[in-house]
Amino acid sequence: MAASLYIVVEGEDPGFDIFVNGRALARNEDALERLAETLRVTPLLHFFSADENSMCVLLEQGSGDPEWAQHLPQPQWFDPGQGLITVRALIEFLTSTPVSFGSETLPVVGELREYERVLDKAVKYKLRWHLAVSWR
Repeated sequence: MAASLYIVVEGEDPGFDIFVNGRALARNEDALERLAETLRVTPLLHFFSADENSMCVLLEQGSGDPEWAQHLPQPQWFDPGQGLITVRALIEFLTSTPVSFGSETLPVVGELREYERVLDKAVKYKLRWHLAVSWR
């Protein structure tokens, strides 16, 4: 089962495409967390929040406990500007030092650029966001 880190934007329809792949980011999350700490920016998973919709998807996919899902806390929402600080620091480092992630560098940078595009629009529309995880 492959994991994907995707962006959820607050509200029903933000008025723009929020699709991001997120598979390379999920595969490299541990290394990205260490890199973020080295760069002194917030690690991506700090922006994670489990919301009811993402938990319903997990239950539909046969993961998780339905009783546990009934007691979820309210989702946390984050300022997209804070996410952009992390994303841009990671992009800058990885594009200036591409050997650091080897063959995964291009996919990771590509997905970080997808995050940057969505977070830029979230800033423009003044919408908060969080990360969620899906398993396929």
